[in-house]
Amino acid sequence: MTEPTPDVHVSLTVNQHPVSASIPARLSLADLLRDRLDLTGTHLGCEHGACGACTVLVDDEPIRSCISLAVACAGRDVVTVEGLQGREVDALREAFAEEHGVQCGFCTPGMLVTCVDILRRGRGGTDDEVRTELGGNMCRCTGYVGIVNAVLAAGAAVGR
Repeated sequence: MTEPTPDVHVSLTVNQHPVSASIPARLSLADLLRDRLDLTGTHLGCEHGACGACTVLVDDEPIRSCISLAVACAGRDVVTVEGLQGREVDALREAFAEEHGVQCGFCTPGMLVTCVDILRRGRGGTDDEVRTELGGNMCRCTGYVGIVNAVLAAGAAVGR
């Protein structure tokens, strides 16, 4: 029988709040966010990093939180869908509603995080570019048309 590994202490910032916890060394960032911090906006879909539902920003870079260890994020700044702020986020939320970019809503948190990154990097100026940028995020309901239109509309609204 294998002995359990001891917990490790981790400190990081989540949505502008300092977080310290003793956690198993192999705990995923998604599980820390959802199960320990009750930030359930980060969804778990495939748990293999393929669907994008668990996308969060770590030091302003989108990552798949289901395949990222929480201990690897020690000392870093994590932003979940609940912590998104700024004019890009406001424009995207409005455009997602206007362009019907949401149906079941399961992919929406990961999509919003990814779309914020797209706009902040000044990408997504054309339909093809948005589709390429969204290549790591799966949506099984909308067919992407509303999502792509929302990114284009939000980009225009914020001057991208």
